[in-house]
Amino acid sequence: MSYLSGAITSGVFAWLCLGLSKRAVTYFSIHQPSYTSAIAQSIASAIKTLVIGMSFLATFTFAFIGLGLTLVFLRELIPGKEADSS
Repeated sequence: MSYLSGAITSGVFAWLCLGLSKRAVTYFSIHQPSYTSAIAQSIASAIKTLVIGMSFLATFTFAFIGLGLTLVFLRELIPGKEADSS
């Protein structure tokens, strides 16, 4: 049962992170930074890239963990062969 609850929790976190990722992409698409300094423009672009990348990385990580826990839960439901101790 712990595999199932972990899979559901991870799936919910993945769904929330996906929503956050979509909002971050939308926000940064609408609000383009416009600085006169090339260094400030470069730093703003780097921070934007890091925020969007980390949000999608969190989405992928939680989704992958949820999928793995779901597969382990299904594997536990199917009765398998017991190891013979001869």
